[in-house]
Order: sequence, then structure tokens, then C-alpha cells
Amino acid sequence: MAKFNQNFDNSDTLYAPEFEHDSCGVGFVARIDKVATRDIVADACSILSRMEHRGACGCEQNTGDGAGILIAMPVEFMKQVASDNNLDVGDSFFAVGNIFFSEDEPTTTFAKKTLEETTAKYGQRFVGWRKVPTDAKRAGIGATALRAEPDIQQAFIAPAEGIDQDEFERRLYVIRKVATRIVREKNEGATEEFYACTLSSRIMVYKGMLSTAQLPEYFTDLRDENFKSHLAMVHSRFSTNTLPAWSRAQPLRWMAHNGEINTLRGNRNWITARQGLMASESFGDDMKNVMPVIEEGCSDSGEFDNALEMLMMAGRDLPEVVMMSIPEAWRNHASMPENKRAFYEYHACLQEPWDGPASISFTDGNIIGAVLDRNGLRPSRYYVTNDNRVIMASEVGVLDIDPANVKSKGRLQPGKMFLVDFDNQRIIDDAELKDVIANRRPYNQWLTNQRLEFKDVPAHTPPEFLGDEERLAQMRAFGYSNETMDFMLLPLVKVKKDPIGSMGDDMALACLSDKPRLLYDYFKQLFAQVTNPPIDSIREEIVMSVECFIGPEGNLLETTEQQCNRLLLHTPILDFNEMAALKNLDHRGWTSRVIDITFEASAGEQGFHDAVNRIRTEAEQAIADGCALVILSDRGISKDRVPLSALLATSAVHHHLVEKQLRTQIGIVVESGEAREVHHHCLLTGFGADAIHPYLGLEAIIEHHTSSPDS
Repeated sequence: MAKFNQNFDNSDTLYAPEFEHDSCGVGFVARIDKVATRDIVADACSILSRMEHRGACGCEQNTGDGAGILIAMPVEFMKQVASDNNLDVGDSFFAVGNIFFSEDEPTTTFAKKTLEETTAKYGQRFVGWRKVPTDAKRAGIGATALRAEPDIQQAFIAPAEGIDQDEFERRLYVIRKVATRIVREKNEGATEEFYACTLSSRIMVYKGMLSTAQLPEYFTDLRDENFKSHLAMVHSRFSTNTLPAWSRAQPLRWMAHNGEINTLRGNRNWITARQGLMASESFGDDMKNVMPVIEEGCSDSGEFDNALEMLMMAGRDLPEVVMMSIPEAWRNHASMPENKRAFYEYHACLQEPWDGPASISFTDGNIIGAVLDRNGLRPSRYYVTNDNRVIMASEVGVLDIDPANVKSKGRLQPGKMFLVDFDNQRIIDDAELKDVIANRRPYNQWLTNQRLEFKDVPAHTPPEFLGDEERLAQMRAFGYSNETMDFMLLPLVKVKKDPIGSMGDDMALACLSDKPRLLYDYFKQLFAQVTNPPIDSIREEIVMSVECFIGPEGNLLETTEQQCNRLLLHTPILDFNEMAALKNLDHRGWTSRVIDITFEASAGEQGFHDAVNRIRTEAEQAIADGCALVILSDRGISKDRVPLSALLATSAVHHHLVEKQLRTQIGIVVESGEAREVHHHCLLTGFGADAIHPYLGLEAIIEHHTSSPDS
């Protein structure tokens, strides 16, 4: 048996530990000819052991943040295991699930019974259980990991007669989701009571709150000479967004991730909002039973894995799901083929990118691959050998390879995909792969037929600017100051960039201040205040864009022409002509409705609450009346009418519609005198606005420039 742990002697090298970067390590090794061997598992464990520096440990050195391995189903090994345990899995394919249970016996009994009953409910045959052999003493795992150690058991499930493997996988997904929901509802949402690492007939995951060296020592199966696979994906975890836990170790069910999902909150919230329209022939009436898509208690990687899994189970293949979820930088890529650009633009109508920095490996057992997000800020290198192996990892040197055996090598490029197709026994080039996927449907023609732009929308005359006295009164009412003009608005015109503040801001946090503060100030910490190095939007324009689509959305799980019947905005900040066009919109079935977000000052606090309820109801009614857009406007402000904060109004409408599962059926545009800083616009879009017309800020800038053209 190959060695799992190899000591690295750096006495004769330029290696310097102080230059190590602590971020998750990810890698895989596979045989292109799909021959299952013992060496693949052993090599994967060796790769993992050499990525110890990319993981982390807790308060004890022997309690790891997490390590794991994903392998193709070792069919012969599992058949023998089943036979040894008097389990009849039949002569066809079968599923094995590695499942974490609570150490509490009544809870585990309930969870196991739930899975058995759910399996029968969905027409599959539950075969039996096997306790996964582990050796915590041999692995030497720490006290913290031991305290959280689950009871790990394997569930064996056989398919119903006549069912194909793809449909079996889909049934297993439904079974797992339903059983998980039932168990967690019984135990008040506790994730540690029942967690299925995998439940599949194609792949299996062994993982835990372990260090890289502990993994093969802890799981006895991984050391068995008969435990073979044609692929193995490994991961060494460095916890950032969430605390370590046995269930949060990676690989997850279909992928492993190095980096962070920086758009996570928006991705998660929009997946939730889109659940109301989700429907799929693949699921039929079971669609409601697999909700919610995103499970509670996941890390950012886990939430992406959940979303990826739903899109795949609904009928798309894994490379297509990865391509639509982690797109290349396409908007400003002049030389990109039109069919591929159309694919990306079409899917921008359906969902937002899961943006990194991220390097992601993925597999469904039939293919294995990796992709780097469009910024390309995570390392990923690969080797292809003459003996039909492919090795990909966060860095080179994870596996000793004779240079004479290296057929080719390279690194992942930003936005590019590396894919091994086991059925055809070859590596598919990124350009070939994406050309095939992009040509499956006439995306370009669909966009031409359905996409709306402002040049298509009938123009209307915008309202006249406010008079000087009225403008000044409104600026005072919305809390503008001399500093707002001198340090926030005018620099946008004079130097054409958002002003950058220095460190050392000693202003009291809004929640601790004894001065009146705008609602926006209470959310400063939701955004990174600085990036290092600073983002240069000009130099990096190929990966940066503020274009977006607004308006009613369709069913995320379908791919139809009508899905791209949305309005393209080159920026979410609307000028006066664009706002006038939207207010008077009546084009190709698109109409809009203006909702006044002001209320009578004399109504006091009750008027405030009534206004919030009113705008929610009016937004819901606008959907019932077939409107494509609602415009939340505070232009009704006067000495007698007080505006709700545009941020509060936007959030109230957005979350109300999400709760009613109506949000994706209408676009929300905000017309407000309150918003003027970049931070304000970020919050408004973050809390539900699709587009913003900051009329007072724009008027102030234009009038200042008109009256002082040389300033």
C-alpha cells in the first residue's frame, strides 16, 4: 500500500513556511480510462497530506478544521461489505449514504426510521445499515473533535425495478431532502442530528473534523486494499465564514471549493426568492418536498453545493450548471464567440454569478473537472501523465511524478474550465466544451426576440427640475450637508471616482451615536470598507460590469425563450429620461405602477406603520394586475408629507414579496431623494432594488455644475 503521509524535507530548497497562505487546499487525481485502482485512493491521500498547510486547526493542534475525500462508488468493495452484513443490494446499481447521526440513541433511532420510511414512500427499497468502522485512537484526533464526533453509519438503498440510474439519483435527492427536513423539524433545526455526506449510487464522501493526516487513519475503509476508485477528490479546510464542524468539512456532495463566495448573501436570498416559481417535470409534485433549496447551517461552499445540486437534478448536466453559475468575464470580452456570449447573457437573465475568489472542483462520477472564477485569484495547476492519470491541485508538488511520465501540464485560467470525460476517456478542451454547451439552444436568437433595452422603450419628457428653494428644502429634509456636496457628490464629477476615506474614522457607530443618523449608517459593516490591493475598475474592466437585467423572472429550472424577456440596464443608476420612460411604460405587455412612499406628517407613528403596510399591499396588487415594474417614489415629500426611508420601503416590499413567493414576478425601481452615496446605492440594491433614480443627488450635481462650470 502506498504511503499516505510523506515528510517534506526543505533543508535543500528555497521553501519558506512564512510565505504560506492559509486558504483551503483542493485537488483531485483520476484515471482518464476510468479504471478503478487502489493507487488512486492512496495517491489522493498523499495529495491531501501535502496540503496540511492550507488547512487549519482549532485550539488543539490535533483538531483539524476539516478534511475529506470524495471517490467514485467502490462497487465491488461495497458489495462485499453488504454481503458481510447480510444485506442484499441486488445485481444492479445501488446507493450508499455516509450519514452523520447524533450520539443520542432515541434521536438516532428516529432519524434512521425516518430515512427508511421516506425511502419506501418514494418507491425505493431500503436494504439496511452498516456502522462505518473508524479508529479515533489511531488517528489521534483532538478532544474538541471527539466531543463533536457523530455516529457515522452507511445506508444501503436499492432501486425500484425498471428505474434508470439518473432517475434513481433524483429519487435519492428527494428522499434525502425530505428526511433531512423531517428530522430537523423534530429537533428544532439542529444540523448535527442528521447529515448525509452523500446519498448516491455514483459517488461517496468520507470526511470529518480532521486534519489531512488523520483522515485515512480515522476511516478504516480508506486503508483497505480492496477499496478502489477511478477518481478521488480531496479537500483541506481553513474555516473562514463558519466555525469548523463535521458536516462542514469538504468535499461536499458534488464539489470542493478553495476561496470564498463573496456574493453569498445575495445568491442565497435570490435562490430563496425564486423558489416560488420553481417547477420541473423531473420532480413533478415532489418539487415542494425538496424545499428549501439552501439548507440551514451551511458554509458558503455548502450553499453553492445545494444550489448546484438543484439545478443539476432538475435536468441540466453538471458542466452546464457550473458554466452558468461561475461565468467567464463576458460583457467586455471583445473576442468572445457570439454563441458563448449569448449563453452567458441569457443566463444572466436567470440568476446572478456566484462570484469568488474561487477555485472549484466538481464531479458526478462520470466527469471530473475544475473551474476558476473570472477574477482568477486562486491557484490551480494540473498534470496529465503518460499512464492515463490527471492530477489537479492548489499547487504543484502534491504528488511525486517522474518528469519523464508527464505528458502535459498547465494551470487553470480565469473563467476557464478543465474537464475529464471518463465515458469518452479524454480531456475536453475549454473552447470545445463551451461551444457544445452554448450551441444546445439558440440563445442569440432568443435574446434578439425577447430582450428589452431603453432604445426600444418609448421616450417621455422628464419633469422639470425643482426650484432652488424647493431643492434646498428637500436637501435639508433628506439630511444633506455641505460635506455631502463637497466630499461625496462633487468628487464624483470632478475626479470621476468615489472618494476614498483614510483609516482612523473615529465617528461613533450609528447604533451608539446620540445624534440622528440615516438608516443606511446602521449597515456600514455589511460591506468591506477597503480592498487590498484597491480594485482598479479601468485596468480590470474586462472582469467588471454594472449591467443588469430587471423585470419579471421565469422559472430558474426551465430554459425557454421567454426567460430573457427582461429589460437590460447598462447601469442600475437611472437618469431622468430613463426614469420618465419607466414611469410611463406601456410597451410589449410591460407596464409600471408608481407607489408613493410618503405619508401624512400629522398621522405620526401610526401613519408610519400604515404606510409600510400600504406599500406592501400595493406592490402585491401591482403583480396581480400584471405590472412588470413597481416604482417606489418619495417625490411626494412636502411640509405636510413625510417620506419613509427608501431603504426601509424597499426592504419592506422585497421581503413581503419573498414571503408571499411573488418577488421574482416584478421588478422594483426606487425613485428617491435620499440616496446619494455609493454606500446608499449598494444597500438599496442589496435589500431588493433592481434600479435606482437618485433624483435629488443628480439635480444637485447638475445645478452646481451648471451654475459653476469651472468648479
